[in-house]
Amino acid sequence: MPRNPRPAADAVGAGRAPLATPEEVAVYLGVPVKTLYQWRHRRIGPNALKVGRHLRYRWAEVDAWLTAQSAYDLTA
Repeated sequence: MPRNPRPAADAVGAGRAPLATPEEVAVYLGVPVKTLYQWRHRRIGPNALKVGRHLRYRWAEVDAWLTAQSAYDLTA
């Protein structure tokens, strides 16, 4: 019998699983998947986790990273 872990409560409310694939994050951010891999290599993108040999992203960390990107003061 396969085990189905329950997603976190905040992820259920948002209508998405607690961990995202690079493809899902790329669609969400509107960038190519290759860009996510380049950002990971340069350590400038959202934090990614290795689950076995696969990359996964926590939605909360993706949203926090995105918020930090828009926090720059552009009036200088």
